Amino acid sequence: MTTEPGRTGFSRRGLLTSAAAAGGAGIVGATSGYAFGRGTGSQGTNAGDGGPPRRDLDGANGPQAEPFFGIHQSGVETPTQSYAHFIAFTLKPGIKAAEAVRWLRLLTADAAALTQGQAPLADSESELAVDPARLTVTFGFGPELVVLAGKEHVPDWLKPLEAFSVDRLDQDRCKGDLLLQICGDDPLTLAHARRMLFKDSRSFAEVAWQRDGFRRAYGSSGEGATQRNLFGQLDGTANPGPGSEDFARIVWGQGTDTADPVFSARGEPPADLGAHLPTWMHGGTTLVLRDIAMNLDTWDKADRPAREFSVGRTMDTGAPLSGKAEFDVPDFTAVDERGLTKISPVAHIARAREGLRPEVQIHRRTFNYETGAGGDSGLLFASFQADIERQFLPIQRRLAEVDLLNEWTTPIGSTVWAIPPGATEDGYVGQELFEG
Repeated sequence: MTTEPGRTGFSRRGLLTSAAAAGGAGIVGATSGYAFGRGTGSQGTNAGDGGPPRRDLDGANGPQAEPFFGIHQSGVETPTQSYAHFIAFTLKPGIKAAEAVRWLRLLTADAAALTQGQAPLADSESELAVDPARLTVTFGFGPELVVLAGKEHVPDWLKPLEAFSVDRLDQDRCKGDLLLQICGDDPLTLAHARRMLFKDSRSFAEVAWQRDGFRRAYGSSGEGATQRNLFGQLDGTANPGPGSEDFARIVWGQGTDTADPVFSARGEPPADLGAHLPTWMHGGTTLVLRDIAMNLDTWDKADRPAREFSVGRTMDTGAPLSGKAEFDVPDFTAVDERGLTKISPVAHIARAREGLRPEVQIHRRTFNYETGAGGDSGLLFASFQADIERQFLPIQRRLAEVDLLNEWTTPIGSTVWAIPPGATEDGYVGQELFEG
């Protein structure tokens, strides 16, 4: 990589050279579409990525509980909490549908209790369950779990993603029959919930993999502030706002029948993105979970202009290089005093957005991970969307083809999950599948 005289590492000039040489050939590494822009004005999105709202720091956070039962599972539209644990299970040999149902009933009952600050029946440390701290538990189903209810119930898209040339996947991070996304604002509460749900699972499944993630701690940033990843970038600017018409269509796959819906500057998403989902998933959505390693050592060698040039946004405010504020609509035709486009056509923001139709949007809940000084660092990129083929893959294909951020990022894990609808108070998650 070209460097400026007297400096080591990456420069904007070097990236310009790489961008010109790249053409359509692609750059090693990949990311899954984080930090691309959205518009302001009349919009169906909120500021930021739905991060935790500001609360008074008087100890009142602990008792706050997110609902568990409902049409949709919590942990998708829920304002993103500070901590997450993802744990994937593989079924033990010989498990049948009846045993899977017993497992799901047990997990549902205990998750419902824990999220409301109540100890499960077999909880020997019940004091640790008292403060739920916005705990949520979200269930994801893999194909081997779904097939127990009948192979005709497995949708075509519930399979590994197509191979991307930039992937360097660890197959141990690409498997699983049941995923639990456990999120909350207190790490002790989360650790206790993880242990209880693991104990529920020992007779039915083995752990395939697990990964902890984190964001800003409770109270450390303002209401609705977009989180930063380990590169220092604002991450999640373009998310559809919880409760918006955009969110309903993009994630749940159907509109709210609002008389005068409001949409973001990206345009009006189709109202039928969930039409292809099987009946047992009505009220649910899909999840693509990507584990993206981030090379912080080489990122450290890039100067600020190079970093901003690769993303297409400023590091401090997150504004597009063609604008002044984070939520300004990117102008990909704007040029500087030299006649060069302010946002490179191979910058991350351009590859993830420019020229794509309104349905090509996702909702991402991202969490950083760090395994210690000199250890692995990266991003757990949870992408929720109604239709993987129409929404996620067009973005990912473009980013895998060429994206300046690929110089510093490499996908090492990839899984696809069906997110069932929420449970009723006398039911369990997945009941529509096994009893529908």
